[in-house]
Amino acid sequence: MTQPEATSTKSAAFDQNVLAAWLKAQGLLDRATLTVKALTGGQSNPTFLLSSGAQRYVLRKKPPGPLLPSAHAVDREFRVMQALQHSDVPVPKLFAYSEELDVVGTPFYIMEYLDGRVIVDQSLPGLTKTDRASVYQDMNRVIAALHNVDYAKVGLETFGKPGNYFGRQIARWSRQYKEANTEDIPELHALIDWLPANIPAGEQTSIVHGDYRLDNLVLHPTEPRAIGLLDWELATLGHPLADFAYHCMSWHIPASLWRGIGGLDLAALGIPDEAYYLKQYSEATGLDGAEHWDFYLAYNLFRMAAILQGIARRAADGTAASSDALETGSKARPLAEIGWKYAQRYASSR
Repeated sequence: MTQPEATSTKSAAFDQNVLAAWLKAQGLLDRATLTVKALTGGQSNPTFLLSSGAQRYVLRKKPPGPLLPSAHAVDREFRVMQALQHSDVPVPKLFAYSEELDVVGTPFYIMEYLDGRVIVDQSLPGLTKTDRASVYQDMNRVIAALHNVDYAKVGLETFGKPGNYFGRQIARWSRQYKEANTEDIPELHALIDWLPANIPAGEQTSIVHGDYRLDNLVLHPTEPRAIGLLDWELATLGHPLADFAYHCMSWHIPASLWRGIGGLDLAALGIPDEAYYLKQYSEATGLDGAEHWDFYLAYNLFRMAAILQGIARRAADGTAASSDALETGSKARPLAEIGWKYAQRYASSR
């Protein structure tokens, strides 16, 4: 499913009876009774498991309160998943999207409940060495399949602006960092100045997920393969190698810091090293990112640090979707420091 179920009985901040009546009117429920359980895992858009007898759905909604510009775009999540329904990219079935504020208070959509595993720890504890290798191979397959989709043929030609992806994204996340700033991070300021002046030449455009990582995938309950890719809030048209390098940040983030596999014995675990993983992706897509890899990493670590500052701001404002938002937001500084290291390495190789 989208995320593991919460262990608490935290109730939804909306009238479940109103939602149940709306779902029944849409033909999605046999009866207007509903159990709602908050799901953990997301830092952004609140997500809930809806149950009524044997029927189960997932509701994902925009959070309440003042929000940063362009953030929490549940309408865009719905649009891109709808466009990918018949592609090689595994996405949940979609049932409804609504901007009726009197249902749950904010815009929302209803999607299929995927009965599977969501694993946060990218070292995949509890799996066999063979299954770890298979999970990583399938993660690679899914992101390559996404980048191979012809965005115009699936109706997403207006989903973003082709070209100048890095320039637009650097400006966006620089602005978000400044608007959401909860602490001064010198390395983030250095990256804000350095990145626009060092964007590699050349343009490539594909659908990009924007937050592609293990815990945004639902794995089959018993098999080492993905059955669903979730959390499309940051999806747009952009540079595929930027998207892939974001996914590969985990090889460069220490396991002791946050969601990384840096410093682990990958061979013993059955997890491919980054060079082999990049080779697999290149063979599937025809894209070679080796020449500018350190730039892509520096850019993504900067972007992630800016995103985490946004989470820290929502934690400070009391609007964060997750209880561990404050701790998550605190990772912005060390990620910015790693990003600046790769920027300096890229500069010295020119």
